Amino acid sequence: MYVAHLTLQDFRSYESAEIALEPGISAFLGPNGQGKTNLVEAIGYVALHGSHRVSTDAPLVRHGAQRAIVRAGIVRDERKALIELEINPGRANRARLNRSAVQRPREVLGMLRTVLFAPEDLVLVKGDPGERRRFLDELLTVRAPRFAGVRSDYDRVLKQRNALLKSAAAHRRAPGPEVLSTLDVWDTHLARTGAELLGARLELVAALGPLVAKAYAALAPGGAADLEYRASAAGGSPGEPRELSTDRAQLTEALLTGMAEARKNELERGVSLVGPHRDELLLKLGDLPARGYASHGESWSFALALRLASYELLRADGDDPVLILDDVFAELDTGRRDRLAEMVAQAEQVLITAAVPEDVPERLSGATYEVADGEVTRVR
Repeated sequence: MYVAHLTLQDFRSYESAEIALEPGISAFLGPNGQGKTNLVEAIGYVALHGSHRVSTDAPLVRHGAQRAIVRAGIVRDERKALIELEINPGRANRARLNRSAVQRPREVLGMLRTVLFAPEDLVLVKGDPGERRRFLDELLTVRAPRFAGVRSDYDRVLKQRNALLKSAAAHRRAPGPEVLSTLDVWDTHLARTGAELLGARLELVAALGPLVAKAYAALAPGGAADLEYRASAAGGSPGEPRELSTDRAQLTEALLTGMAEARKNELERGVSLVGPHRDELLLKLGDLPARGYASHGESWSFALALRLASYELLRADGDDPVLILDDVFAELDTGRRDRLAEMVAQAEQVLITAAVPEDVPERLSGATYEVADGEVTRVR
């Protein structure tokens, strides 16, 4: 799988841009602030319908424009496809496939698979649990696009349930039978949708764990990395959490039990305390949590290991995803830089951004583009 060409209209700093690409390694070089990251961000947006830099679409539209368009030509198993996304902040985005409109943009999810490394990845190790939950859910969606719908359904139910709890808490008195009956209904909906998401995350972490350990050991010889998923539904008594399987029916019951145990606290605080939105993916170095204990170099290695493991998992599914390395090598010491270059060199397509040619390892020499003043020019 690779991106054969990219067209931008009013995306970030680009009024317009047209770039032909090819399999293998391509590097976009230029000083900071010239728009290198904007190019790879656009490709990542086609894959995930979201940015690795911002949480909303508004910053993606060039100042003064009403919308942005990203168009990517994809080659997958020698079959060509043209994906177009129209980004409309404050309104519904639109998508076209091979120049024909589709009903919903998420219908083109999964047609392009990418794995993107960026300086922002440090939040996977040092940030709050929401960053790691987002990492898992994005990877789930890349592997199986239907999870975009599962996540949307869960968020919708959670919002409704929280609204009911908040209203009950605001009245500062024991809720009446009508409120409790309605809450029971939302408990059932949340448990059903939550079980699907929770089960998929547990299966994903089980598959990802050995790959993360292998990638981390390759990047930082002698180091030992591990993943542990901590589910709020596994509450139980202190020190004795419930055992959770991936069976959806059992997970539904575990979530219902957890919500029943937490109901008094939920009604007092006005917020849902049990469900996948409260879970944590614990990153461990040896017996210690990476967050708070890992050095800067160890944190970088762990973040890279998560992305490399994602890449290997997607390859095992049958596709070689596009690898994007956004200003990564400047952050690494020589040893980690060389080991990372060796590990990614054989990917079908690698897209690199760097400020200067010296930041790109010789092992990853290939096509070179100069990015300056809103222009992208191939120089080699």
